[in-house]
Amino acid sequence: MSSKKIGILGGTFDPPHIGHLRLASHFAKILHLDELLLIPSGEPWQKGSDITSAEIRYQLTEAAGIDLARALLYLNIPTQVSIDRLEIERCGPSYSIDTAKTLRERFGPEASLIWLTGVDSLIHLPSWNSWRDLFQYLNFAVASRPHYDLSAEMSPEIKELLDTRQIQDPSPLENAPFGLIYVDEGLSVDLSSTDLRQRLKTASRSQIESEQIPSHVLEIIANLGLYQ
Repeated sequence: MSSKKIGILGGTFDPPHIGHLRLASHFAKILHLDELLLIPSGEPWQKGSDITSAEIRYQLTEAAGIDLARALLYLNIPTQVSIDRLEIERCGPSYSIDTAKTLRERFGPEASLIWLTGVDSLIHLPSWNSWRDLFQYLNFAVASRPHYDLSAEMSPEIKELLDTRQIQDPSPLENAPFGLIYVDEGLSVDLSSTDLRQRLKTASRSQIESEQIPSHVLEIIANLGLYQ
């Protein structure tokens, strides 16, 4: 029996949007993930203070998880979706390295733990706490994004990282517990929570359709009067 493959999608999720779900379902399919964890951050230390409360963001992420699970079912992708309170219940700032250590303890040394993210996060990875240590616990699967040219914006640290850890084909991620990076050019998502929050505060609020924000999430945003 092969070891478990766990996808991890962390984020502020303020609010969760279709870009998150497309990234999650794309990697669920190509990496044959057994489970996909959506992990809303508790106190995102790089995001400033004007952030929606953790409990509401958790509720929104749960709603997005319903839409994601439905999409995976429709696409015949057998990945389980879970929403994890790990970072919300941890005191103090949310550091990915702490999350990586906790998940490694939970899933054991054999599981392939794959951090799913966009190329914009990879470019800024050297600003993360203990970022080099992440590769002792995790693999990375990175999706390209429009307006981000990795080769042009890459720092020397990221170039060195890719030179030593990048793989051209995703299949080794299925058997390597940690330490590899796969950059996927097949998905290009051009949505950002920041932009959507700004639009929700304007007169064009009513034009934000479920092509951008999952339907269950839109429902909660409307019911609670969020992002006014």
